[in-house]
Amino acid sequence: MQLGNVGTAMVTPFSPDGTIDYAQTTSLLEHLIANGTDSVIVSGTTGESPTLTVTEKKELLDFVVKVVNKRIPVIAGTGTNNTAESIELTKAAERSGADGIMLVTPYYNKPDQKGMYAHFSKIANVTTLPVLLYNIPSRSIVNLLPETVIALSKIDNIIAIKEASGNLEQMAEIIEGTADDFEVYSGDDGLTLPLLAIGGRGIISVSAHIVGNEMQEMIQAFQNGNIKEAAELHRSLLPVFRALFSMPNPVPVKYALEKAGVPTGGVRLPLVAMDENEAAIIDEALEKFEKRTRIL
Repeated sequence: MQLGNVGTAMVTPFSPDGTIDYAQTTSLLEHLIANGTDSVIVSGTTGESPTLTVTEKKELLDFVVKVVNKRIPVIAGTGTNNTAESIELTKAAERSGADGIMLVTPYYNKPDQKGMYAHFSKIANVTTLPVLLYNIPSRSIVNLLPETVIALSKIDNIIAIKEASGNLEQMAEIIEGTADDFEVYSGDDGLTLPLLAIGGRGIISVSAHIVGNEMQEMIQAFQNGNIKEAAELHRSLLPVFRALFSMPNPVPVKYALEKAGVPTGGVRLPLVAMDENEAAIIDEALEKFEKRTRIL
C-alpha cells in the first residue's frame, strides 16, 4: 500500500433525506482523483463515521472500491472503540477489496497504553491488509505514545501512522524509533511542511478536497529541494487550513465543496450547517488564497 504524498480523508455525501448519495460520491471521487489525491480514506472522522451505521460503512466502502477501480489506494476506516466491531469491519474491508485499513485510537473508554497495544495488535493479527494507525488525542482523549507506536511498528502489517497530536517532538520520536519503511503522516494540514522537515512522509488531509493540487505542489517542491517555494506555498495555504477548521469538521469543507461545484449535501446531527457569518469566513479565505496564488 502506497499512500503517496496526499491522502484525502473523504467526506460522505448525503442526500436531502440524510441517506448516502452514491451519485455524488462518484462525482466526489472523480474530483479528488483529478485534483491531487494519491489515496482516499473512507469512513474516517471527516466521513462522519460516528453517525454511519455498520451497514452503511460496508456498503459505502464496497461502492468506493468499485468506482475507484484500483486507480488509487482505498483505505477503510475500520477503527472503533470496540475491538470486536473493528475486527468485523476489517474483515468486511478485506472482502470489499480495500487496499488497507485505518485504525483510530479507541475513544471514550480511555484505554491505557497496554490496552491500546492489545487492541491494535489483535486487529492487525486477524488481517493481511496493511494498517494505518490514527492518533488524534483531541477527539479520542487518549494519546498513543511514541514507545507504543514503535512497539506496534514491529508488527509486519502495521506500516504507518496518521499523527494528529499536533506534537512535532512526538512525531520526531516516532520517526527516530521506527524502521525507515514505517511512514509518519500528518493529521493536521498546517503541520504538513514542518513534518516533512523532520522526516515525515506526507499528509492525510481534509483541505485536499479543495486545495489538493496546491498541497501536492508544496510537497513536491520540498522533495525537490525548492525549500523557499515550499515555504511560500505553505504560508499561502495556512489561512485556508484555518478557515476549513473554523467550525466542526466536515461542516466547512462540505460548504467549500458546494461552492467549488462538487456538492456533497449537508451533515448529520449532532453537526449543523454554518450560518451566513460563519460561511463568510470560508468565502474570504478562499478568495484571498485565489488572489495570492495568482500573484505567486
